[in-house]
Amino acid sequence: MAENQGTTGGGQTGGGGGRPGGPGGPGGGDRGPRGGGDRGGPRRGGPGGRREGGGGGRRFFRRRKVCKFCVEKIDFIDYKEVKLIGQFINERGKILPRRVTGVCTPHQRGLKVAVKRARNIALLPFQAHN
Repeated sequence: MAENQGTTGGGQTGGGGGRPGGPGGPGGGDRGPRGGGDRGGPRRGGPGGRREGGGGGRRFFRRRKVCKFCVEKIDFIDYKEVKLIGQFINERGKILPRRVTGVCTPHQRGLKVAVKRARNIALLPFQAHN
């Protein structure tokens, strides 16, 4: 059986790999199908890179979000205050995340509980109407 392995049967021919784009395939090289390395064009920077126009333009300043409940000194979020809770729910009935609303972590947890309680007694919808 050892004498048959190299010449006949299901062995691969032509270098190594056998994959299109692998070594020995139509892509050639050992960098895979995409080639890698230099693309030939001018190199661009990432998100913080300088623009070609240069100059000291103004940078976009995003205002830091503050917790509405902390500002108004609300300790307990009441599930019966539908107008207040409704500000933190999107049109589909989902609770908006903290990164969108700016609510702090303890108040987000209280908001979650209040929304779930309000849904259970039908003050808020579980999902939007189509």
